[in-house]
Amino acid sequence: MEMLAAGGVQRASRHVAAVAAKFATEHGLAYRFLSFTDPQGLHTVRVGSHEFQFSGHARDKSQFALAALRAAGRQPSFVIALHPHLAPLVATMRLRSRNFRSIVFSHGLEVWKPLGWPRGAALRSSDLLIAPSRDTAEHLIRDQQIRPEKVRQLAWGLDPEFEARLRAPGPPPRPPALPEGRIILTVGRWDPAEQYKGADTLISALPRVLQSVSGAALVLVGEGEDRARLEQLARESGVADRIHFRFGLSQEELFACYAHCDVFALPSRAEGFGLVFLEAMANSKPVIGGAHGGTPDIIEDGVSGLLVPHGDVEKLSSALVSLLIDPARAHEMGERGRRRVQENYTFERFQAGLTQILEKFSSGNFDTRLR
Repeated sequence: MEMLAAGGVQRASRHVAAVAAKFATEHGLAYRFLSFTDPQGLHTVRVGSHEFQFSGHARDKSQFALAALRAAGRQPSFVIALHPHLAPLVATMRLRSRNFRSIVFSHGLEVWKPLGWPRGAALRSSDLLIAPSRDTAEHLIRDQQIRPEKVRQLAWGLDPEFEARLRAPGPPPRPPALPEGRIILTVGRWDPAEQYKGADTLISALPRVLQSVSGAALVLVGEGEDRARLEQLARESGVADRIHFRFGLSQEELFACYAHCDVFALPSRAEGFGLVFLEAMANSKPVIGGAHGGTPDIIEDGVSGLLVPHGDVEKLSSALVSLLIDPARAHEMGERGRRRVQENYTFERFQAGLTQILEKFSSGNFDTRLR
């Protein structure tokens, strides 16, 4: 999988690798991480206090597969795949070593439709599958025909560096990336394949929002090949001067955007989980998400945020207005969201959950019942 790039899947992969490396070191086990996408060579990554190395293969399929088969020849105890699309390679590795057990991590959209041969068959041959949300776990069981006892739910957590910024004394300065006014913030990767995230619905909703909240502005943070289409939609909306696209922000600048926005919204129809919701909630911001996928696992509708049907401009605009015109309600939701993140979605909690899985899995005494 990919380790160095930005993005939720890549960040989750780094978290898994960091915890697995720590587990291996503490148990006197050797480990090796391989990445298909990252640049050729050995790379070092730090996640909080954890550091690990991995080998990148620059999308060279033959070299990546050869490295995996060589690793299998060392007779590993278990193999972890950080994406379902790697399951066929894990199955191939069994040709050299039939003694290891396999764990495959899923993320969301990639398992929402039945996978054909060989991916589907390879996924079913895995020993344990981990999903970040109940919805994704149910898709594994229903659409991929995975036996329920082989599926385990484990939510992702905040990045340790993000958590460290939260502990700083006082909020960061207001970033130049934000205009004046009441800010609706959304963060994502704007690619044609990810139009399901609902950025176009947010743009379409803004004219209605401005009828009630004249000082509102929409800020879209992210890059991707679909940005030109979204910018054109903004120009056609009649309120382009209140819609701002920002890209190339540092992590510090992004954190400041969360800290100074009024509402965070990502009305997606297909989030497998949604780390951006955690980041906004950790900053005590009310959030609006799509009433689909893994988002309802994170957002308690009417408690820590609001859920709206994907593509429903009227309901989305009403939800936005309801929070923008009632700062007291928005503040209460934001505080409840912050407490929810602290209780359920820290890196420490994720680390404890994955470590427990690895301990039981490596001993052969694990319970994979869905919970």
